[in-house]
Amino acid sequence: MVQKAERVTAPQISGRNSTGRPGRPVGNVTRGTTNPNRMRRVDRWLAGPQAWRLRNAVDPLVVDLGYGATPATAVELFDRLAAVRPDVQVFGIEIEPERVRAALPLQRPGLSFRVGGFELPVPGRPVLVRAFNVLRQYEEADVPGIWRLVQDRLSPGGLFIDGTCDEIGRRVTWVALDAERPLSLSISVRFGSFELPSDVAERLPKALIHRNVPGEPVHALMQAMDRAWLECAPLASFGNRQRWQGMCRTLRDAGWPVQDGPARWRLGEFTVGWDAVAPLA
Repeated sequence: MVQKAERVTAPQISGRNSTGRPGRPVGNVTRGTTNPNRMRRVDRWLAGPQAWRLRNAVDPLVVDLGYGATPATAVELFDRLAAVRPDVQVFGIEIEPERVRAALPLQRPGLSFRVGGFELPVPGRPVLVRAFNVLRQYEEADVPGIWRLVQDRLSPGGLFIDGTCDEIGRRVTWVALDAERPLSLSISVRFGSFELPSDVAERLPKALIHRNVPGEPVHALMQAMDRAWLECAPLASFGNRQRWQGMCRTLRDAGWPVQDGPARWRLGEFTVGWDAVAPLA
């Protein structure tokens, strides 16, 4: 049963209860809304520029954390990553036992489902952890502790993806973190799904969504994207793909620490270094 999100307490974050013994799964039951193919944009990024992490992993363990009321996106993640690493092991983790029971018939070699939360009850250390539309339902103050809990479970070279998207995956953003720190913010949109690039702000991850206000770095990025988009209006006659690439090029030339290039821009994607958008203290 879905309940109102509760604060994540220090004992929960440590993975232990007040007696010091292993506690219940860390987290709350959330709405669990999902749709097939909703995560295609982030999966394309994981199977593209981040595929080297999976290829180099000694143990190709991947976690889809909080896959929702139906396991469709976990199955899709397995299929997409198996094309990169055929021996990948994907675990779909849900805190609601009924959701896990409903997913069990879809288990197959390389794909399993378990009850759990941010403590990640899987054997070994994952090389990839994807948590989409999960932290959005928590308090902003809880995010650093939850991030650290998951980061501490990553394998060397591992990556944690904390992201948010709309109901059908047309506006998507995610923060990528390694075991030490946040690395980047990525934005991916379907052309024709927005009037201005800053429309994606309503889908910023929890760590940033309340920071889209004047004076905060992420607000400056949203405004810079809009200005660059408008400046590149003459390219619209060649299509929104060319206009988006012009926007990205303009931002890079203006000094924004853009981490990708035209091969990603043409997909409606844009990645910037975390230090450029990190919330002020």
